[in-house]
Amino acid sequence: MRGPIAPPQVPLAASRAELFADLVQDSVERLERRWPQLADVDFLVLEVPRLDGNAAGRTGTGWGDESVPLGGTVAARDGRPARVVVYRRPVEIRTKGRDERALLVHEVVVEQVAEVLGLTPETVDPRYGED
Repeated sequence: MRGPIAPPQVPLAASRAELFADLVQDSVERLERRWPQLADVDFLVLEVPRLDGNAAGRTGTGWGDESVPLGGTVAARDGRPARVVVYRRPVEIRTKGRDERALLVHEVVVEQVAEVLGLTPETVDPRYGED
């Protein structure tokens, strides 16, 4: 048999990066119901953080002995909106399946949104840390 196993509209045809981006979008949509101001925040998925440590608001000369970050933020400035970044590969490496990945993605998004809003993660999502 030649050709694709499934048509493009079926999830089997989606790449891992697309599936991951969908998890981030689901989490953002969940939070936007409670925090409408998140519509003004850009949410990005990047493969990995930069090695120089300057990705998503982090400054320094490198990661050193620190663990690789799962996400980060960039504050709003010069007319640009705040950004929340989720790093796909570090999250994927720490999870085994889709459900576990979805939970970790949501935790990362909640933590980064909390930083942008100047709140605690528990205030952003009262169910934070329960899973």
